[in-house]
Amino acid sequence: MDNPIYVALSRQMILRRQMDMVANNIANADTAGFKVEELIIKTDPQPMPPLDGGPRVINYVLDTATARDYSQGALALTSSPLDMALEGDGFFKIAAERGERYTRDGRFSLDADGRLVTRGGEPVQSEAGDIKIDMAKGLVTIAKDGTISQGELKLGKLEVVRFDDRTGLQKEGDGLYTNTSNAAANAAPDVVIHQGMVEGSNVNSIIQITDMIEISRAYERMAKIVDQTSELDRKSIERLGRVS
Repeated sequence: MDNPIYVALSRQMILRRQMDMVANNIANADTAGFKVEELIIKTDPQPMPPLDGGPRVINYVLDTATARDYSQGALALTSSPLDMALEGDGFFKIAAERGERYTRDGRFSLDADGRLVTRGGEPVQSEAGDIKIDMAKGLVTIAKDGTISQGELKLGKLEVVRFDDRTGLQKEGDGLYTNTSNAAANAAPDVVIHQGMVEGSNVNSIIQITDMIEISRAYERMAKIVDQTSELDRKSIERLGRVS
C-alpha cells in the first residue's frame, strides 16, 4: 500500500473520531452543565528511506487529547427550590461511593433520607459533609455564597471548589467529573450560586453543525485520494505487465 493511502487513512480515522465528538456535543446541547469538547490533533513525522528527489518524512495524523471548553453556560430559570446554578469558575463537590466527584449540573433533589443528592443519587457536599433537609420545616433558601437555610435555621454551606489545572478532570456519566491528577481542589468563594436556576450547556449548535459539514467534506476528500492513488497503482501495474 502506498504512503499517500496510509496518510489519508490516518486522517480518516481522526475525522471519524471528530465526527463522533461533534455529534455528542450536539446531542448534549440541552444537557445542564455540559461543556463542549473537541479533539486535539497533530502530525506525526516518520522518517523515509533516502531516495533521490523523494520525501524525507511522512506526516501521519494523530489525536493527542480531548480539549474541553469550561466557559459559562446560560442560566435558565426553573423555580425549583433545590435547583442551583453556578456563576463563575467552580464545581459542586459530590460524595460518590467510588470517591469524590465534581459537577456543574445543579438539578438536585432529596433522597429517602432527606439528603440533597444529584440526579444519580450521589450526596451533594457542604463544608461539613452531607446536607439533610426536612421540607416540612419550611421554605428552603440558598444564599449567593451557598448557605442553605430554613427560616432562622442554617443547614450548612455548599462546598464549591475550583481547580487551577483542569486537565486532570475526567468526565464520567451523570454530568460528573473525577480528578485524575494531583491537582488540589481549592475553595471558590467568589463563585455565585443562583437558587431556582440551572446552567445550560455551552454548546453552540450552529458552530457544531458547521464543523460536522466540514468534517464530512474532509472525509470525502480523503476517500478520493485513496481512490485516485489506487487507480494510479492499477494503471502502473497494467503498463508494467504490457512492457513485460
